[in-house]
Amino acid sequence: MIQTIDPQALPDARKFLIFGVMAFGQFMALIDIQIVAASLNEVRAGLSASADEISWVQTSYLMAELVMIPFAAFLAQALSTRWLFALSAGLFTLASALCGLAWSIESMIAFRALQGFVGGAMVPTVFATGFAMFSGKQRAMIPAILGMVSVLAPTLGPTLGGWITDAAGWRWIFYVNIVPGALVTLLAVLFIRVDGANPGMLRRIDWMHLAAMAIFLGGLEYVLEEGPRNDWLQDRAIAIGAWLSFVAMLLFLERSLRSSNPVVSLTPFRRPTFVFACVFNLVIGFGIYSATYLVPVFLGTVRGYNASEIGTTVFIAGVVQMLGVPVAAGLSQRLDPRIMITFGLTLFAAGLWLFSFMTPEWGFHALLWPQAVRSFAIMLCIVPSVNLALTGFAGPELRYASGLFNLMRNLGGAIGIALVNTWLQDASRLHLLRLGEALGVAGRSGSELIEGLAREAGAHTSDTAEALLRAQAIAGSLVQREALTLAFNDVFRIMALMFVAALVLVPFCRRAKA
Repeated sequence: MIQTIDPQALPDARKFLIFGVMAFGQFMALIDIQIVAASLNEVRAGLSASADEISWVQTSYLMAELVMIPFAAFLAQALSTRWLFALSAGLFTLASALCGLAWSIESMIAFRALQGFVGGAMVPTVFATGFAMFSGKQRAMIPAILGMVSVLAPTLGPTLGGWITDAAGWRWIFYVNIVPGALVTLLAVLFIRVDGANPGMLRRIDWMHLAAMAIFLGGLEYVLEEGPRNDWLQDRAIAIGAWLSFVAMLLFLERSLRSSNPVVSLTPFRRPTFVFACVFNLVIGFGIYSATYLVPVFLGTVRGYNASEIGTTVFIAGVVQMLGVPVAAGLSQRLDPRIMITFGLTLFAAGLWLFSFMTPEWGFHALLWPQAVRSFAIMLCIVPSVNLALTGFAGPELRYASGLFNLMRNLGGAIGIALVNTWLQDASRLHLLRLGEALGVAGRSGSELIEGLAREAGAHTSDTAEALLRAQAIAGSLVQREALTLAFNDVFRIMALMFVAALVLVPFCRRAKA
C-alpha cells in the first residue's frame, strides 16, 4: 500500500529544512556543469588527452543530465522523493570522488556521465517538492530562490573551478563535493518525508520508452555541443547522431502516448498555459545561458582577461540576481504573472541590447549596467514563468510538469550556446571580410597604419623586414579583434530581438487556478 503524506501539513521549520537541503543539492549539481570549464587545460594535461577528447568532459555530463531530468518524476513516484534525492546526492558524491581519481580520459568521461545522470534527479525534484510543500506568500519565494540557484551556480562555476585549480590542483574541483554531498545525503535520509513510494512501478517500466528518450535527448545534446566545432551535419558522426536522435524522438512520442506505464507523461502539455510557459522557459534558458557564456568569452578573447579577472568582472551579475530575489517574489504576489513576464522579457531584451554597443576596450565599468539590467530581469522572467507552469498541478502530474519545464530551460541553454557559437563564427568572418575590403578601398589609410606600426616596431629592432612583419601582425590582430567585437554585438542584438518576439505569446496565456 502506498503511504500518503500531506506535505503542506508539515511544520514550517521542517519544510524550510527540507527545502534548504534540497536547494543546496540542486546548487551542487548545477555548479558542476561549468566548474571544470576554466580548468579543462589542466585536466587535459593531467590525463594526456587530445583537444577533441577533452570536450567530452563537458558533453558527457550534459547529455546524461538531460536524460535524467524528465525521468526523475517517474523515479520519485517509484522510490519516493526521500530515497530518490538521497540516492541522487549520494551517487553524485561517489561519482565526484571517482572523477577526482580518474586515471585516463576514458575513465573521466564515464565518471562525468555518471555524475551528470545521478545528479540530474535533484534539479526537477526540488521544484516539485517546493510547490507541493508551500502555499501563498511562502510559495512565492520558491521560484525566486531556485531561479537564483539555477542561474548563479553555472555563473560561479568557472571562477570557482579556476580558483580551486590554482590553489590545490584540478582533482580538487571534484573532491570539494565529497563532504557537502555526504552531508546532503545524510540530511535527506533523516528529514525528507513528503510522499510515499510505489516500488511496483519499477517492475512495469517501459524500457523501450526509456531507451528512446535517452537516445533522443542524449543525441540532441551531442549534436548541439559538437556541431559548432565540427561544421554541423558536414561531419559524419554529427549527421548520424542527428538522425538517431530524430528517429528516437518519434519512438519516444509514440511510447509516451501509447504505453501503459510511460517513463515520462506528456499530459501537462494538455494545458495551453503550461505550453506557453515552457516556450518562455526555452527562450529564457536560451538568453540566460548564452549571455552567461558570451560575456566571459568576450573578456577572455577580446580583452585577454584571465579567470580571476573575468570572475571579478561578472561578479556583479550574481549580486544583482540576489538583490532581485525579494523584489521578484514580492511582485509575484501583487501582479498578474503575464504582466510581470512582459516587463521581465522587455527588461531582459533591453539588457541584451545594451551589450550590443561593446568596443574592444569594454571592461568592468562599461559592462556594469548591461550586466545589472540583464541580471535583475532574470528573476522577473523566471518567477512568473515557474508560477504559470506549475500552478494548478498536484501529485504525480506536478512532478512530470516540473521535469518537463526544467528540461525546456536546459534545452534552451544547449540550443542557445550552439547557435551563438555558430553566429559568432559566421559574423566574425563577415566583419573581417568587410574590414579587409574597407582597408583595401581606403588604401592610403591602411598603408599609413602599417607604416606607423612599422616605425614603432623599428624602435625595438634594426631589421626593417622584421619590423614590417611585426607591424603587419599587429594590424592583423587589431582587425581581427575589431571584427570579433562587432560579431559579439550582432549576436546580442539577435538575442534581444528574440526576447521581444517572445512577447507575442503573452496575450495567449491564461492564469491557472491554484
